[in-house]
Amino acid sequence: MNSTMFLYSVQEKYADAFAKNFAIVLLGIIIMSINGMFVLTFFRSSVFYNDPRYILYIHLVINDMLMVFFSVSLSVMAYAWQNVPLPFCATLLIITATAHKNTPLTLAGMAVERYIAICKPLHHHQICTVRKTYILISLIWGVGVIPGLIDLILLSIVRPLSVFTTAAFCSASILYSTQYHEIQTRFMNGLYSSVVWVILVFTYCQVLVAARRASADKSSAKKAQSTILLHGAQLLLCMLSYIAAIIDKMFVPRIPVDWQRLTFLNDLLTNIVPRLLTPLIYGVRDKLFYKHMKGLFSCRLFIVKVESTNQ
Repeated sequence: MNSTMFLYSVQEKYADAFAKNFAIVLLGIIIMSINGMFVLTFFRSSVFYNDPRYILYIHLVINDMLMVFFSVSLSVMAYAWQNVPLPFCATLLIITATAHKNTPLTLAGMAVERYIAICKPLHHHQICTVRKTYILISLIWGVGVIPGLIDLILLSIVRPLSVFTTAAFCSASILYSTQYHEIQTRFMNGLYSSVVWVILVFTYCQVLVAARRASADKSSAKKAQSTILLHGAQLLLCMLSYIAAIIDKMFVPRIPVDWQRLTFLNDLLTNIVPRLLTPLIYGVRDKLFYKHMKGLFSCRLFIVKVESTNQ
């Protein structure tokens, strides 16, 4: 009887692990495929190359693709490869954390670009150049990587350097488990989200004032208002990952039997799913981008149909 129950428990454990990995890999493939359509549309349409708004947008999409790829990889590794060399694990965690921080920073940059376009239209072409846009993207990556590097520095301070020669379960909550890491994470999350929210509120208020002026282009100003509000909604979706730990603490003690499933579902809904919604909503909403994407893939679909008919 005991051996039968043990066998059933093992089978149930592997079935549960397979279901989780299958779900997250499938969702990752869907997100990567949809976002890949936007990336392909951008690089196949030269009209977007000299527009800072679209350059920042496609950076947001590519960044989210990186975030999804490494998040899914870490999730699968948790089941398939539980003794990961620490230097390799730390590299993956830094890239994932950087991509995570880049999303709100890019949204703030996009909001500032819309503010300049509406409130300072005469200076827009001087301030928002392609070269300066790529410099801004470099700064975003430079600022986004800071929390991950601080985590690594704290690890090297609080633990002996020999830890970097070991292998361990690759998870930020396990690798960076000291109280110093927890304080650093809370401080950085608060700082980054506060700065981005201040930028979004400031730009929205300025565009709102511009929309009420008789001399302003009211239709463009209203579109910019909607765009910045959309950035705020996107930011709220991105910030769901900040409360993932709070949700775990609230619900896991109440349902201890299914704590693994709850943690998995929480991570899926707060980290992975928003990466699909944010670029999709913005890309489909933009008429020019949607027009080029529709034309590109309609043309490809027509070519495939013609080739299949000829054969």
